[in-house]
Amino acid sequence: MVKVFYDKDVSLDPLKDRVIAVIGYGNQGRNQALNFRDSGVKVIIGAREGGRSWRLASEEGFEVYTISEAAKRGDIIHILIPDPVQPEVYVKHIVTHLSEGKALGFSHGFNIHFKQIIPPPDVDVIMVAPKGPGFLVRRMYLDGFGVPALIAVHQDYTGKAKDTVLAMAKALGCTRAGVIETTFKDETESDLIGEQCVLVGGLIELIKKGFEVLVELGYPPELAYFEACNEAKLIMDLIYERGLTGMLYAVSDTAKHGGLTRGPRVIDDRVKENMRKVAEEVRSGKYAEEWIKEDASGRPTLKKLLAEIEKHPLEIVGKKIRKMAGIEK
Repeated sequence: MVKVFYDKDVSLDPLKDRVIAVIGYGNQGRNQALNFRDSGVKVIIGAREGGRSWRLASEEGFEVYTISEAAKRGDIIHILIPDPVQPEVYVKHIVTHLSEGKALGFSHGFNIHFKQIIPPPDVDVIMVAPKGPGFLVRRMYLDGFGVPALIAVHQDYTGKAKDTVLAMAKALGCTRAGVIETTFKDETESDLIGEQCVLVGGLIELIKKGFEVLVELGYPPELAYFEACNEAKLIMDLIYERGLTGMLYAVSDTAKHGGLTRGPRVIDDRVKENMRKVAEEVRSGKYAEEWIKEDASGRPTLKKLLAEIEKHPLEIVGKKIRKMAGIEK
């Protein structure tokens, strides 16, 4: 069983008299920084001078510095810029300021696990990964609760790395919900596999193919969109709130019987085997190598695939339906 930490188990003392330099003021950076500050932690921001993030962080009352200066001033350098740009920023602006005993923080383990960033041996390397988008991390904190999070220690030079990262999780509000200890390896690989097989890749293909089958059988695209895409949100909301069993008891008996008898024929063991192959590409590092090369070459494959999705009939009819429903302006 995994170890779960709650508010009563964790102290903020390891952050006392220490400065967290949050690098980046985007989705996670902004909301994590606000939560840290509201928990009484000293926070500064590292951003591109004169950019939008610099201006916004300044307007919201933070001390804002260049990334190099923030890294120099920070005791904990918490990197919350996108994964692909982290290695270059680290080499250019951060590594020279990683003096002995500092901590290097992340909210995703990609660059550490796949050795795109190799920290010096005399610093702590830690991760606190809230399991929700930045806006939800902030909203749940303001509501007096929090989102669950994962924490991990990759390198414990000081002998106090775990206490530090748990304190960070508490300052974010995550220990109010529960924090699970893991490793950089497990967080990174499970995150990528989940995104590719289910959350992004799997869902997109399931919805697209369901829509295509209905249209090919002669049903109107609008009807196909409702059945294959629009109602998927309603079902996922039920699963999120009540689990699979709770969702099943909330739908009709016909839906229960049809889904439970036909679902395994659609998503069968061949699909599971395909998922295993995708998972192995992640675990072996093959996917990371592919993505790093793709990003370095200007992302031609990603741009092509995004353009194809934008032109898909599901997206065309979906835009019309969403406007009709008042969801999209």
